Amino acid sequence: MSTLATTTKDANLAKTEKPDISMHETQNTVENHKKAAGHYHLAAKHHLEAARHYEAGAHDKAGESTLIAYSHSLLAGEHQKEDAKRYAAKNK
Repeated sequence: MSTLATTTKDANLAKTEKPDISMHETQNTVENHKKAAGHYHLAAKHHLEAARHYEAGAHDKAGESTLIAYSHSLLAGEHQKEDAKRYAAKNK
């Protein structure tokens, strides 16, 4: 089968197949990924800040930055877990 025929066949299948998830679920999934990524970004920023504080001998500030980083990691994990549960439920 030619590439064009394969592409046309795939396009026709896409038109007739029923989507696995609704647009609302898709949007929720996208938002969860964006929120998780944002929290991981902030966690990384605060970990780097903690490292700089430790290098400067400011251990109290480093500890504070570490706690903030840890909190963002936990929040990111919650967004991942929510999305993973939804995926697992659909693929039983």
